[in-house]
Amino acid sequence: QVQLVESGGGLVQAGGSLRLSCAVSGRTFSSFAMGWFRPAPGKEREFVAAIRWSGGSTRYADSVKGRFTISRDNAKNTAYLQMNNLKTEDTAVYYCAADLRRMGIVTSRSAYDYWGQGTQVIVSS
Repeated sequence: QVQLVESGGGLVQAGGSLRLSCAVSGRTFSSFAMGWFRPAPGKEREFVAAIRWSGGSTRYADSVKGRFTISRDNAKNTAYLQMNNLKTEDTAVYYCAADLRRMGIVTSRSAYDYWGQGTQVIVSS
């Protein structure tokens, strides 16, 4: 059974930074794609960032490009989302996800097999 556990959320002022972590257990971490999602207001979870199995390629939503960085440490079975220059509109519950069937960049929410429980990020003005 694959388990994902996020941490690192919290309350931060606009312009500040947070780093989210996603610890993965139950499967060889280096063999699958990872992503981060957050709910859009009144909508389903939307794509934020994705990283391929090796960490050599990443992709971002336009809304976070240049401010967020996704990374992974396969030796530690952990993925990260570094969030800089946070804005109030970044306030959301952030979820990490694993796609065990693919190794490349995956941006579709429906493609992901496993999800964490989420970590709350609140950005105050």
